[in-house]
Amino acid sequence: MSKQTMGKDDNGTFHPGKGKPSGVNKEEGLGFVSTPPEKLDEYLEMTEKYTVGEDELDPSVRMRHPNRNTSKNENNFKGKENKDESNKSLNQTFTEERTTVEPEELPGILTKEVFSELANYKNSCTISIFLGVHPAGVEVNEHIDPVNFKNQLQEAARRLGEKGKDQGFIESLLKPGFDLIRNFDFWTNMSPGLAVFIAEGYFKYIKMPVPPAEQLIVIEPTFYVTPLISIMTCKEYFYLLVISKQCAKLFKADAWGMEKVDVQLPQSIEEVKRISGLDATTFRSGANGSRGPRYSQEGVYHGTGGGNPDGKDNLLVYFEAVDDALWDQLLNKENAPLLLAGVEYEIPIYRQACDYHNVWPDALTGNRERQEIHQLYKEAKECMKPYFEQNKKKALDLYLNNSANSKTTSIVDEVVPAAYYSQISHLFVAKGAHIWGTFDEMNNKLELHDSPDQDGEHLIDNTVVKTLANGGEVYLLEKEEMPADSPVAAILRF
Repeated sequence: MSKQTMGKDDNGTFHPGKGKPSGVNKEEGLGFVSTPPEKLDEYLEMTEKYTVGEDELDPSVRMRHPNRNTSKNENNFKGKENKDESNKSLNQTFTEERTTVEPEELPGILTKEVFSELANYKNSCTISIFLGVHPAGVEVNEHIDPVNFKNQLQEAARRLGEKGKDQGFIESLLKPGFDLIRNFDFWTNMSPGLAVFIAEGYFKYIKMPVPPAEQLIVIEPTFYVTPLISIMTCKEYFYLLVISKQCAKLFKADAWGMEKVDVQLPQSIEEVKRISGLDATTFRSGANGSRGPRYSQEGVYHGTGGGNPDGKDNLLVYFEAVDDALWDQLLNKENAPLLLAGVEYEIPIYRQACDYHNVWPDALTGNRERQEIHQLYKEAKECMKPYFEQNKKKALDLYLNNSANSKTTSIVDEVVPAAYYSQISHLFVAKGAHIWGTFDEMNNKLELHDSPDQDGEHLIDNTVVKTLANGGEVYLLEKEEMPADSPVAAILRF
């Protein structure tokens, strides 16, 4: 250990050496700088954005070489502060002014207008992201979905980098998405599927009522919209009547949900008797089988007087009153099917009392008075599945009946051009199918690519959009449902 020497003055007095020991006024520790509290959120956001996992740098981040001179052409040297030159043109840095894009939610059930807006949107670079998410469960508490979405954004950033896009452009494009990751309310109020559409100055999303067929990222000049076919509005709807001795409730349902209908219905035979002033043996009669007037009108019901009728007679009178009320308030101008739900022995009694012409042949049996509406709808929709699939069945039958002539085709080289030239009346697409390439409409020239990396377009998506724009019908089918062993098939108009 070296000794510290002291100098001696002319008088022979020793003095300590000049300067301070190296440890004076320094804090002990490992040398780490603490994080300012006001910067914590910013640092966490940067960590999420530029890392994969806990400590691995995302591959899409471009790194400078450690020996690169970042101060090139600047007038700096040891002992002199860097100061701006009077001529700012020498070292001026131009920063592009970026406008803040707020994420916008589109309706979960698409109208043709909203679908057309997305389908016809064009830009030099658009990103379409589809992924399944979790409306509830442990996955929500463990933040599985925002982490997955972050991974998709990072993958999009990587692909954009491979396409030669500027890092600043990529960050600006994806910033609304990375901001959305930290929106806790967004991820705790989710539907089974999420579709996100990103372009410069454009960020819109759809919480899909059904999950997409696959998780997917598509980057091309137009948005990828084929998976949205499954959530477009449909015309089909039906009514559900929950009926019992002490209950009558009517619901209206379609392919996406169900709600209670505000109609005034009697809730028991006692209420019918009290309103009509009749005894329990009365029944409705109409001349020549026609519908009688309302149960509350005088002279509508006829019977044998007092007595103690059995339960079936009581039910019949009560159900006739319910049927009359439904007819007067709603069903007289309807043609939608009516699905019945009730205890098994009560269903045939209501069918006997009902004069509505479109009662669904199947029924939901069991006590449904207090069943939760979500579960009730789930069972009702399954029961009505043939009703919602009737158009698809007719289209498939039409294809099979014409499969031996030139009005059908499942050859990709024929289907794609036919869509551009308004020839397709019915298009069948296998879920998750992808065909990449280009089509020159002017010269009727089709070129197929092996992958999306060859600067082509999603030809199936273009075919879907063109078919719908020209008034055709599109059906997304499971592979085993397809009328031919091909990702696409079509019925031609000519």
